[in-house]
Amino acid sequence: MEIVPRLTRRSSRAALASPLLALAGLGLHVRRNMGARDAELRRVAAASENAVGGTFANTEPGLPRVRASLRMLLNMLRSRAGRGVPPGPVPLARPDVPRVPAGLAVTWLGHAGALLEVDGRRVLVDPVWSEYASPVPFTGPRRLHPPVAPLATFSDSDVVLLSHDHYDHLDRPTVLRLARDTSAVFVCPVGVGAHLRSWGVPADRVVERDWDGVVHVAGLTLTCLETRHFSGRGLRRNTTQWAAWKVAGPDHSVYVGGDSGPSRVHARTGAEHGPFDLTLLPVGAYAELWPDIHLDPEQAVTAHRELSGRVMLPIHWATFNLGFHPWDEPVERARKAAAAHDVVLALPRPGRRIDLTGISTTDGARAAVPAEPWWPAPR
Repeated sequence: MEIVPRLTRRSSRAALASPLLALAGLGLHVRRNMGARDAELRRVAAASENAVGGTFANTEPGLPRVRASLRMLLNMLRSRAGRGVPPGPVPLARPDVPRVPAGLAVTWLGHAGALLEVDGRRVLVDPVWSEYASPVPFTGPRRLHPPVAPLATFSDSDVVLLSHDHYDHLDRPTVLRLARDTSAVFVCPVGVGAHLRSWGVPADRVVERDWDGVVHVAGLTLTCLETRHFSGRGLRRNTTQWAAWKVAGPDHSVYVGGDSGPSRVHARTGAEHGPFDLTLLPVGAYAELWPDIHLDPEQAVTAHRELSGRVMLPIHWATFNLGFHPWDEPVERARKAAAAHDVVLALPRPGRRIDLTGISTTDGARAAVPAEPWWPAPR
């Protein structure tokens, strides 16, 4: 009789099959998170005048890069592991979402996320509710604080506005819930819509634009603006466009910076589309190793001035540890740079709403925005 050996062989096969099935499931999950397949991205890019050979590019040459020494890398890794995270819980505010949107208000959601209220409409910017900014559900940059509120809090948004397809700005689980639970229109740069459609967002709720393209939706005018960055969710870079946005109503306008490196485009945008009542500009994840990818705090303040902005909200810090600098360094440097140039800097804790309706002077704006430190300094 070979009953025991047969059972042993069956058990061995079952034991081998379980991890293989788990790996296959994980692979499928990762593939779905990555979005549209390369062939579809190439097809979409082929219709854009800003793409060449299926990829997009910046209009300015790259900046000189510092060659990394072993000492530099060790110092960067040491900073990331130590002072790159807050020493305790990040203080949050409970969002106040009024029944009727204001003329001009902003609620910072952490990182690059924000809820804009512009002339009675709501625009949800780069919402990310997942724990990890990564295609893999258990690794990659992890949130340093929980979401400020359940996603359903923002279900009355008229527009979901996306700047580009990096995982800390475009999150598949968040997109799926917004597509299911809201009637919002998704507005994004060329190519990003292919990701959305691949995830099941109805095509009639997706609007894509190239740089300088205009969208009229919900009584607002959204203009897709050039910025200096890159894109990609898989092995190939720059398969979709990256962008900043102007969000304008009849009475107010906001500049949404997304991700950007230092560029002459800010001055041109200010001359052609400014002034702006509010700018959202990234101040974190900068490094000498990638000088043209992210603005540093001083460069962000300069960009705000070039854009002819009234109030600047620093974004792209506090939520994900994407750089090698101390956790609070971006905001501390931004405060000093803003003070040196008389720039009004709004410094709300994540979740706090700032109402700027009816404020038309610099002094009035300064009195209306929170400016005192709330963040725990790294040890």
